[in-house]
Amino acid sequence: MTKLGVYKNIIEGIMTIGLVFVFPFSFVFKIKLVLLYFIIMHLAGRYRGRAILIWDELKLLLLGYMGYIGASLLLLDYDPFSWGQFGWLVLYLLCHGFCNLLIARYTHVVFWDKLKKNVLIIGAGTTASQLYGTCRTNRYSLLNVKGFINCNDDPFFHHVDQTIVEQEKPIYPLKDLEKVIAEQDIETVLIAIPEMSRKDQRKLVERLINQVETIKYLPRMEGLVTFNTKIDDFDGQLMISTAEGTITNTEKIFKRGMDILAGLAGLCVLAPLTLYVRHLNHKQGDYDPIFFKQVRIGENGREFTIYKYRTMVPNAEKILDELMEKDEAIRKEYQENKKLRDDPRITKAGSFLRKTSLDEFPQFINVLKGEMSLIGPRPYLPREKVDMGPYYQDVVSSKPGITGMWQTHGRSEVNFEQRLELDEYYYRNWSLWLDITLLIRTVKQVLGDDEGAM
Repeated sequence: MTKLGVYKNIIEGIMTIGLVFVFPFSFVFKIKLVLLYFIIMHLAGRYRGRAILIWDELKLLLLGYMGYIGASLLLLDYDPFSWGQFGWLVLYLLCHGFCNLLIARYTHVVFWDKLKKNVLIIGAGTTASQLYGTCRTNRYSLLNVKGFINCNDDPFFHHVDQTIVEQEKPIYPLKDLEKVIAEQDIETVLIAIPEMSRKDQRKLVERLINQVETIKYLPRMEGLVTFNTKIDDFDGQLMISTAEGTITNTEKIFKRGMDILAGLAGLCVLAPLTLYVRHLNHKQGDYDPIFFKQVRIGENGREFTIYKYRTMVPNAEKILDELMEKDEAIRKEYQENKKLRDDPRITKAGSFLRKTSLDEFPQFINVLKGEMSLIGPRPYLPREKVDMGPYYQDVVSSKPGITGMWQTHGRSEVNFEQRLELDEYYYRNWSLWLDITLLIRTVKQVLGDDEGAM
């Protein structure tokens, strides 16, 4: 059990004991509920420290609670059955689950200083910079980066020549490695030089093995790993196996059920929202049609008409052609990204709608019609088919979604090819849990983050 696991055991133990004695259960039943909770959660692996993302923790929590709920119901006395006792148990489980969500969410924040692990990143190039960005934004991992090691021009290595990227944290020379580890109390080292040779990597690991608790490294991969991966120890050989995520008929039915419920909820919001958008447009002196319709590529390449709130001036496509004809920089930007960062066609009201992602709400009509899903790849334009290249077949194998991978992973910062990679990742790694994760991220971004939402 990790240090974090000990903290969670204590906090959840106090919460469980305090909560169970609030409810009118027999003393024996209360003891059984407390013991059962810890047995189930330990079996689910919640205290082993394997979760490095909040989504991993939520998945383990959900798995544990499914077992806890089922086992708790078996503890009830069914002869004779008491609806009152059943009601109290359901209420207890709801309260317990809510309290545990709060514990899972805030334990890392409250005890950050006590639980964090000081980290040193080996490397100071682009990969190291990206890794630092992930550590900095993902506080749940408890990785506190203290600095970077520049391995260039050091006789210890023979084949390391990185383009050094300016970093927020100090960059130290390799000769000071042991000194930095001692002074900064480093516990974990992350090797972020994928191009490092096996011989150099082995030498580095041997140099570090008795200096720190944990050593991790990034393997050499080109671009985003879009396939589903699993690492196996094949009798001492590291083997990475790949598989393509497939959706069963049962999962299709469940996903469609989620879409219908989301579509109905979306339509309830759509009516008053339309009146608000109409008022907003009129206030800006815009009396043109509120809705915008456009042909997009759907599942299996079938084209459909998508609905959105209009955020651009009328005849936007014609104006785009004129802009690209007059300005080569605009043409190049659009051909590379299929969008313009400072698009002059966007209206004042449209800018607000896009920033808040309200312009996407009419797509719930497409969701109810079965043309789109709540979660899925981006709905691409027919003229973009040629540029989609080898990604096309995988992307159109799923229904396009109102939100998805690229919208929740840096919407305004990714180029066209990166969007395709993210959408391909979604298809190859699809699961109900991935949909739930993307939905939660979307809600968080719409409520409090500007960085890509729907």
